[in-house]
Amino acid sequence: MAGTSTDEIAGERRQLINVAYRLLGSLAEAEDAVQEAYARWYALPRSRQEEITSPGAWLTTVTGRVCLDVLGSARARRERYVGAWLPEPLPDRAEWDHGHGADPADQMVLDESVTMAFLVVLESMTPAERVAFVLHDVFRYPFAEIAGVLGRTSAACKQLAASARRRVGGARAPVTAAGQADTVRHVKKAWETKDIAALVDLLDPAAVMTADGGGVVGTVLRPIEGGARVARYMVAIAGKAPGLELLERSVNGVPGLVAQRDGVVMTVASFDVADGRVTRIWVVRNPEKLRPWARGR
Repeated sequence: MAGTSTDEIAGERRQLINVAYRLLGSLAEAEDAVQEAYARWYALPRSRQEEITSPGAWLTTVTGRVCLDVLGSARARRERYVGAWLPEPLPDRAEWDHGHGADPADQMVLDESVTMAFLVVLESMTPAERVAFVLHDVFRYPFAEIAGVLGRTSAACKQLAASARRRVGGARAPVTAAGQADTVRHVKKAWETKDIAALVDLLDPAAVMTADGGGVVGTVLRPIEGGARVARYMVAIAGKAPGLELLERSVNGVPGLVAQRDGVVMTVASFDVADGRVTRIWVVRNPEKLRPWARGR
């Protein structure tokens, strides 16, 4: 039997937080899901805990089931959400952490599976597809274990993962951090100087900007389509927001921009770049989703 010491059980937290965030796209909800899994573990009689040969697998299964329930209810909640719903952006740990190791963002592994582009694709999947795909393709869990999470056969889970994979499609390889940083830096300069022509050159003609204010702060409720329209909008909002400071920051592990006023983060922008041009911009302004950016400051 695997050891079930308190330290060993607590040691699973990092993996669980990483799984749950990718499943839910929300750090707060991920933390709640993991807390619920731990609560169920500690509610088990000691004799039952000792019967479980792999506490880590048990906790992953329970966390996955909790996330599945949250994803099911999230669909209804997002229908009532004001404007577009975007995943919560994550800062680089070095940017904000000041020894607060208990914060869930401190547990995150920032790789290509948490880029905003990837998380937005995950949002297009059904809850079951998302669970099967993330657990198998991202974390390499066997389908036999995923079957326990979804309450389906291994074969059915394979089909769900394959269907999810088709949604991802032949996604191109992500631009290198250095390549994206150069493009984002040019966007920052053009945005600051309100240079529409320069922005148009930096944006793909079919670029799309999506903003999430959650009805709490003002922003466009629908995506803006077309590079020229996006450029004009960016310049227009820059003119209406005096005193904002634009900073180059890592957002979900890749170069992005953060707008702050008096040291308080007001907006976080993520970018998808192809061939030196921005194809997508995701702007998160909902302060509920910017809490990790305020911690430790």
